[in-house]
Amino acid sequence: MILGVSNIAWAPEERLAAYDLMEAAGVTGLEIAPALFFSRADDPFEPDNTAVANALNEIESRGLSLVSMQSLLFGVYGANLFGDDAARNAFENGMHRAINLAGRLGIPNLVFGSPAQRRIPEGMTFSDAFDQAVGTFHRLGDRASSAGTVISVEPNPVAYGTNFLNTLDEVELFVEKVAHPSVALILDLGAMHMNNTFDTVIERLETLAPNLNHVHVSEPQLAPAPDDKTALAPILAELQRIRYRRAVSIEMRRTDFGLATLEMRIAALMRAAKGVAI
Repeated sequence: MILGVSNIAWAPEERLAAYDLMEAAGVTGLEIAPALFFSRADDPFEPDNTAVANALNEIESRGLSLVSMQSLLFGVYGANLFGDDAARNAFENGMHRAINLAGRLGIPNLVFGSPAQRRIPEGMTFSDAFDQAVGTFHRLGDRASSAGTVISVEPNPVAYGTNFLNTLDEVELFVEKVAHPSVALILDLGAMHMNNTFDTVIERLETLAPNLNHVHVSEPQLAPAPDDKTALAPILAELQRIRYRRAVSIEMRRTDFGLATLEMRIAALMRAAKGVAI
């Protein structure tokens, strides 16, 4: 597996120091929110070639590679998976621009979270919403396949402001119904904590494996992660046992202590992985 960190853990001006911390620790995967990775671009989803070359040089010189992209609908206004025609078009067009950027940068995973943009409105049944979303994501899967990437659906607990695909069970069923090789799922440990299902993670990994394309090492409300390396270690060991080869990425917000917090959490991740053949 590839150990990584999401760049939402630091400010854009801290990126080089963050990359240095990752390199020193032996972490090689970088997950990005484009608005932070291309913070100086007029449109971070359509950066010019110079911006792309500079950003890639900064990470490649430190042995890092791009493993995932999140915040896919940042800056897209009026988008809603279950809205009127204009809202649905905005949603799909916003996803298209993220898919295009992933194809341009060679990013193998797209995190679909976007809780506000997937809330089922009053008057729509869950069954109708589910069927509509299946069709939408099958089309998006075709687009992702052409770009050489995969859309991974993330469970978002109710506390994050959505009422659609709140749990891993629901996401697992959804991905099975979409039945597209470029639509997969994410194991988000923070969501498992919030849904009181964290203690089921290890026993479920082997069943999840065929559709598992990304793992988030996270805590509720994106607090510093991992919080408990002793709880994470057996999960990493089981991922290795089932031959999971994709990214396991720290996802946490930047704290007031900045890179000091990041350094401690990277160290905790590496201690949890100690003894696991990465």
